[in-house]
Amino acid sequence: MRSPFRVVARDVAGRHAGPGLYTGAVTFDSAPLPDVSATPSVVSRLRSYSGPAVPFSVEFNPPRDAAGEARLWRAVREFECMRPAFASMTYGAGGSTKDRTVRVTGDLARETTLLPVAHLTAVGHSVAELRSLVGAYADCGIRNILVLRGDPPGDPLGAWHKHPEGVEYAEELVRIVRGLGDFHVGVASFPQGHHRSPDLEHDTRYLAAKLRAGAEYSITQMFFDVEHYLRLRDRMAAFDPVESVKPIIPELMPITSLRTVARAEELCGRPLPDPVLRRLRQAAGDGPEENRAAVRAVGIDIATEMGQRLIEEGAPCLHFITLNFAKATSEVLTNLGYGVTATPISA
Repeated sequence: MRSPFRVVARDVAGRHAGPGLYTGAVTFDSAPLPDVSATPSVVSRLRSYSGPAVPFSVEFNPPRDAAGEARLWRAVREFECMRPAFASMTYGAGGSTKDRTVRVTGDLARETTLLPVAHLTAVGHSVAELRSLVGAYADCGIRNILVLRGDPPGDPLGAWHKHPEGVEYAEELVRIVRGLGDFHVGVASFPQGHHRSPDLEHDTRYLAAKLRAGAEYSITQMFFDVEHYLRLRDRMAAFDPVESVKPIIPELMPITSLRTVARAEELCGRPLPDPVLRRLRQAAGDGPEENRAAVRAVGIDIATEMGQRLIEEGAPCLHFITLNFAKATSEVLTNLGYGVTATPISA
């Protein structure tokens, strides 16, 4: 095993830059990083789980301002009582919130019992900047990183342009992170294929390449038809029986309004399946305003049904997009039989 030396971002004068200050220079201190060697990996957390059904995990978004940060921390404390296997923090498109993202992710590591997973995207960054970001995360005691190529800022479905001094594919970024020290790396997978892949065969090859490069697991893009997830597992098993044993973690998002539907379609780059849309629109009613309570109830039912099917089909974990709220995910978990600790739920 590589020695878990501290990866440190420094400014041009050699001073410690600290989280949020990135200059493209990374050096290695000889002092070991406190607590990193004792930090579990995502895979070890999944393997050691002994609770009901399968483990679950949650995804947070970096707050944009002080009010958003307060809301995030309310959700964090509520989820902390529920004992998720891990909690991931997304990364703003093009690094739009990188300073706050690194700081808040570090706070999760220092101030909570959650296992934080830091997202790292290639879009808009040089290799030097990416190395420095990894250094900033390591300096916070974080060694679980989810590597993504990332979407263009402003238009997730727009043309993707490589940074002149950056990387083209997530596979390259996996190798960079693994080469910087004792890090555990996850990647993204796409049940319906990435919208830029010409076909599912190419998409499967790219996933296998990322896993072969050193990724230990993948988290899927959100989906609303469990069959897509099952077929992804089948494709991987047929294409690469060795790498296919690594966990493929399904990502779910409870729908709470028709506005959330639009957000879901934007995030996954695919329209929701017609049967799902019909149920939600029927619940919304024909009035001038949607029946939000009915839409929300149907959305919770759909997420519950999907979660139950995924558990029955042997999914290794259920990963929930929370949008920094706890209530909807808590309701789904309760429906699935998880013993959610009674705490005040804010939204």
